[in-house]
Amino acid sequence: MDALADVTGIDVLGFPFMQRAYLAALCIALIGPLVGSFLVHREMAMIGDTLAHSAFAGVAAGLFVNATFAVTVPPLLTALVVAAAAALLVQTLVDYTGAYHDTSLAIVLTGSFAVGSVLVTATDGGIAVGINAYLFGSLATVTRVNAAILLVLSLVVGVCVSVAYRPLIYITFDEVGARAAGISVTRYNQLLAVLTAVVVVAAMQIMGVILVAAMLVVPVAAATSVRGFKRSVAGAVCAGLFSTVTGVTVSYHYDVAAGGTIVLVAIAVYAAVTVGVRARHRLSVRRGTATTRTTTAPDGGSSDE
Repeated sequence: MDALADVTGIDVLGFPFMQRAYLAALCIALIGPLVGSFLVHREMAMIGDTLAHSAFAGVAAGLFVNATFAVTVPPLLTALVVAAAAALLVQTLVDYTGAYHDTSLAIVLTGSFAVGSVLVTATDGGIAVGINAYLFGSLATVTRVNAAILLVLSLVVGVCVSVAYRPLIYITFDEVGARAAGISVTRYNQLLAVLTAVVVVAAMQIMGVILVAAMLVVPVAAATSVRGFKRSVAGAVCAGLFSTVTGVTVSYHYDVAAGGTIVLVAIAVYAAVTVGVRARHRLSVRRGTATTRTTTAPDGGSSDE
C-alpha cells in the first residue's frame, strides 16, 4: 500500500494504522457475506446479533480477568471462545430441547448481555473504558497483531466454507433431503454456527459489537436479486467491499465512527439496488404491456390477420 500511496498520491494509504484498517475491512467484506449468505437463506440472520452480544460477554470476561488477577489475556481470544460456545449452545437448544430458533437466540442473547453487564459493573466500572472500543469499533485500535489474527481467521473461514460448501448448500436449501441422504446435519449446523462466531469476533474490533451483525446480512440482502447462489455470494462480497472501503475512508476524513459509517453505506447500497431492481421490473412490465397492445387487434385477434 506504500507503493500505491506513492503512485496515487493518496497520503492516507501510507499511514500504517489505515493500512491495517483497510486490511481488516477487506477481510470483513469477504467473510461476512460468505457466511451470511447461508444464514440469510436459512432465515437465521439474527444469530449474528446473538453471537455479537456473546462476544461482548467474552470481551468483558477477558478484561475482568486482566483487571482482577493482574494477568494478560487477549480479550479477542476470550471473545472467540465465548462466542463459539454460545453458537454451539444455540444449536444445542434447537436440537435437543425442541426450542424454536428465535427462542434459543433470545435466551442466549439476553443471557450473554446480562453476563457482560454484570462483569463490567463488578469492577466498579474499571473496565468500562476498555470495553467501549469493542462496543462501537475503532480504526485506531486495529493493531498489527489484531490484523494478523483477523487475516488468519479469514483464511480459516474461507477454507472451511470451501471444503464444506456442498453439504452446506444441501442443508441450506433442503435440510430434510440432506438428512435422508445421510449428511450429518447437526455437525454442519454446528460448523456454520462456529464460523459465524469467528466472523463476529473478527469484525468486532472495527465494526463494534452493536453493528457487527450488519455485515452478515445487509450485503447479502443487496444481492438477493442476483440469480444463482454463487453469483449472489459474489454480488454480496462486492457490496461488502464497496461498503467497507468507502466506510473506512469516510470515517477517516470526517472523524466519525467506522462501524456506523460502514453500515450506513451498506444500507445505502441495498436501497439503491432495491430501487434499481423495482424500476427495471416496472419498465419491463410496461414494455410487455405495450408489446401486447401493438400485436393484438381490438377484437382480440392478431393485427396481422
